[in-house]
Amino acid sequence: MSDYHPQLATLVKRPPAGDEWIHEIKFDGYRMGCRIRNGRPTLISRTGKDWTHAFPEVAAAAAALGVRDALIDGEVAIVLPDGRTSFQSLQHALTGEPRTKAGRASLVYFVFDLLRIEGERLGPLPLEERKARLRQLVGRRKPGRIRYAEHVAGRGGAFFEQACRVGLEGIVSKRRDLPHREGRHGGWVKTKCTLRQEFVIGGFTDPEGMRAGLGALVIGYYDDDRLRFSGKVGTGFTHRVALDLRRRLDAIERKACPFDPAPPGGLRRHAHWVTPALVCEVAFTEWTADGKIRHPSFQGLRVDKKPREVVRERVRSRRA
Repeated sequence: MSDYHPQLATLVKRPPAGDEWIHEIKFDGYRMGCRIRNGRPTLISRTGKDWTHAFPEVAAAAAALGVRDALIDGEVAIVLPDGRTSFQSLQHALTGEPRTKAGRASLVYFVFDLLRIEGERLGPLPLEERKARLRQLVGRRKPGRIRYAEHVAGRGGAFFEQACRVGLEGIVSKRRDLPHREGRHGGWVKTKCTLRQEFVIGGFTDPEGMRAGLGALVIGYYDDDRLRFSGKVGTGFTHRVALDLRRRLDAIERKACPFDPAPPGGLRRHAHWVTPALVCEVAFTEWTADGKIRHPSFQGLRVDKKPREVVRERVRSRRA
């Protein structure tokens, strides 16, 4: 059983004010724990799966920290030349898309919490103390494969505006004085510059013209036990990704529509339905009044997320 139980952030409309909050960049990658036992690192996904094989460079860097026992929390991401992180680029790396030498060197594990060190459990300590211990462990060397996630205290509104101005996904705000608590409890909140979330793939359409693989994915989210249709996404695929998706979807195709209610019109008659087993991340501009998304763009598969966990992400009001 995994000992990695991450604290999660709740979506809010505006970042919190007050000096009791610290603010970090929201990295665009895979949330990942790093457990070190007897000097040997294991990378653990949010769902408790061993991902060491996927990021051997990160595991090697963790082994080089020189600690025998630790539990670190962070996010694995690809850093673009302009300093931004890109989930699409990380997906391409995992699926074997060609990358430049510079692109390979930009795989980074951004770390922002330390939950155990040499047998000492740090979870009960305030976050600010845990981060101080983490900074001592990994150092502040920018070019390293493992990088400490810097933060600012207070001034959340100004930090968020600057993040959006330079094209980042958003920020994560955390109470500096609270202990670690797994799950969502309001002590960590996220504010996004653009709308993005996970969706469950329930079907697909055939390609048209010169396109290969598929035309569009038919996607939705769970509302209790019902998979609700939220739209189609037909952009954001490379040729190779489209072919890989079609191969995966053909293997789970079924006759019955998984959506309740079924999508309207021609889509209901012409789509191929699949068992809702795959999760993808999609960027979009807005939700419509009837629960559909506008101008969606595929960002990649989320193999670290379970379909039943995918719900419509709504902005929550935050209590002071």
